Amino acid sequence: MDTNKALERKLNIAAWIITVAVLFLVGLMRYVKIPLPDGVSLSFLPPFHATVNALTAVVLILAYYYIRTNHMEMHRKAIYVAMGLSLLFLLSYVAYHFTSPEVLYGDTNHDGVVDAAEKAAVAGARTFYLVLLISHITLAGLILPFILFTFIRAYTGQYSRHRQMARWVFPLWLYVALTGPICYFMLAPYYP
Repeated sequence: MDTNKALERKLNIAAWIITVAVLFLVGLMRYVKIPLPDGVSLSFLPPFHATVNALTAVVLILAYYYIRTNHMEMHRKAIYVAMGLSLLFLLSYVAYHFTSPEVLYGDTNHDGVVDAAEKAAVAGARTFYLVLLISHITLAGLILPFILFTFIRAYTGQYSRHRQMARWVFPLWLYVALTGPICYFMLAPYYP
C-alpha cells in the first residue's frame, strides 16, 4: 500500500473520531452543567469566542489571497493558523457551555425564558437571530469533517483533490467564522 494512502486512511479515521467526539460534546453541553468554584466566572469567554471567530475569518481570507497569488507556503501557514484558532475556539466554547447557563435572545430579565412581552420587544429581530444562529451551528457541525478532509488532502500531497474540496469548503468555513461574531453581537445585550 502506498505510504500516502495509508497515512490518508489513518488521518481520515482520526477526522471522523474527532468529528464524533466534538458533536457528542456539543450535544452533551446543553444537558450537563459543571459548577465552577465560587468566585470563578467564564463570562469573559463569549467576547473571546467572537474575537477568535473574527480572526479565523481574516486568516481564511488571507489564506485565499495567498493561494490565488501562488504563495503556497504562506497559504499553508495561514491554514495552520486558522485551524489552530478553530481548535482554540472549540475548546473554550465547550468549556464555557459546560459551565455556564444558556443565554437566550430577548431574555432581558435573565430568567431563562423569553416570555410574550420579551418576544414582542425584539419582534422580527429574534427570528433573524435564530435563523442566523441555526445556520451557523448547523454548518459548523456539518463542515467540521470536511475541513479536516480538505486539510488531509493537502497534507498528503493530493493537491487536485484538495482544490476540489476547498472550492466549496472554504466559503462555508468562512460563513461560519463570520456569522459567529454577528451572533455574539446580537446576543451580547442579553448576557447577565
